[in-house]
Amino acid sequence: MVRRMDYEFCSGLGFDVHSFSDEVAETIRLCGVDIPFHRKLKGHSDADVALHALTDAIYGAIGAGDIGQHFPPSNDDFKNMDSAVFLEHSLSLVRAEKGELVNADITLICEEPKIGPYRPYIKERLSSLLYLDKRRVNIKATTTEQLGFTGRKEGIAAQAVVSIAIPID
Repeated sequence: MVRRMDYEFCSGLGFDVHSFSDEVAETIRLCGVDIPFHRKLKGHSDADVALHALTDAIYGAIGAGDIGQHFPPSNDDFKNMDSAVFLEHSLSLVRAEKGELVNADITLICEEPKIGPYRPYIKERLSSLLYLDKRRVNIKATTTEQLGFTGRKEGIAAQAVVSIAIPID
């Protein structure tokens, strides 16, 4: 006898923002990829604004709070940490529920750096980090038409949406 498994589909939304520091840099890390850029983002960890938004989206889909609850910036153990560690933790909680990430959609909001030339590398990296086929990972970039803090080139914002399938017994 074959038992049919039913699933509950849950969605999560994440948002994060980091401002630029005055430090000169050679690269900036976005979605786990080091992109050539002359400014550094401020943050307790590696300041990967996109992975932070993605991690929060996953926590949100499973009702597990947010990144600050799991990795508080007041804890120096997380200083300069690779944000892929945070993402892997959120995925481990999904696996603990026997769930599976179905897709991820990320939007980077910035005037610079330009994301387009790095999109294939970003999709490849996210596919690897999320254990998803590249067709289930989407990366978009937009500007704010020079409005607000991102328009003034003061920082970067990111949004992420995920869907997760969790089996119902």
